[in-house]
Amino acid sequence: MSGGIRVRGIAERDWDAVVALEAGAYTALGLSEGRAALRSRADASPGTCFVLDVDSRPAGYLLALPYPDFRCPDLTRPEAPGDPADPAGPAGPAANLHLHDIVVAPHLRRRGLARHLLRHLTRTARARGDERISLVAVGGSEAFWSARGFAAHPDVPLPDGYGPHAVYMSRPVSADDPEDPRPGGTVPHGPPVHHEAS
Repeated sequence: MSGGIRVRGIAERDWDAVVALEAGAYTALGLSEGRAALRSRADASPGTCFVLDVDSRPAGYLLALPYPDFRCPDLTRPEAPGDPADPAGPAGPAANLHLHDIVVAPHLRRRGLARHLLRHLTRTARARGDERISLVAVGGSEAFWSARGFAAHPDVPLPDGYGPHAVYMSRPVSADDPEDPRPGGTVPHGPPVHHEAS
């Protein structure tokens, strides 16, 4: 990585890259959702969905949306306004932001970029007043998420389609994150970081 890293809102021009990254990460697991479902999740909460640019090119993305505690999107259908789990509606007294999807391009993995996206989401959740962040760990990723403070809730039923070893996990939105770089800071052992929310 020779240039800067920037996290920003998803723009129309990004969708081909987002769809390709998602397909590359999830098709082999049987979890790829396709463009319409991905867009519906981003459209439900554009202020909590981001692209990660490296050298001015999309190299990753994150989709998150408000969701009631212990519930998650159904992979077999897009989000729809008026749905009982409508993410545009209130998520309950303890507001929950559900991290639905996070992907970094294969050639850039293991460089802290997923953690960087997660820190950006945590700052966003804190600013919104969310109390928890949830996710569904798939494809054997439970240990990765446990190391980042997420606790498993194996008793929470999941919609069909997440795979046999998927598990619902959540963690509180911390009041302070010592690893949280401030805007204009740096990613450890990486290039300058610039945050954008648009």
